[in-house]
Amino acid sequence: MSDRIVNDWLERFVGSALAYDLRSHMAMISPEVLVFGVPGFDSLDYDDWYRQCEHEFPQGLITGLSYDKVNIRTASDEDILFKSLETTQTSDGGRVAQPVEILLHNDGDTWRLKQMRLLKEDEARHDGLV
Repeated sequence: MSDRIVNDWLERFVGSALAYDLRSHMAMISPEVLVFGVPGFDSLDYDDWYRQCEHEFPQGLITGLSYDKVNIRTASDEDILFKSLETTQTSDGGRVAQPVEILLHNDGDTWRLKQMRLLKEDEARHDGLV
């Protein structure tokens, strides 16, 4: 069951990003979201994420987004924690593969991204993501 929830969520998340649909994309993210592990920042929040997407989407800067090697770590009726290798392709030909840990939270009517952590290389290697 949690596999299906994660796969469905990732499909809609990627689809909204590649369609540059800011409203749909941000609806999949909790207003309480925190992102950890971004170099130069203690953490990023919903407003930071919104501003980044508001800047990138109209310019079509993201041309590809995928999540591979999805590994669910824990799951309950309210939370699903998983690790994955996120790969982003950009309009200038760039490609960034970043191992991430994602916490989805069921807020009663939908699953939303509650927390994301960019993983250090040693942890990602240990988890078989790189």
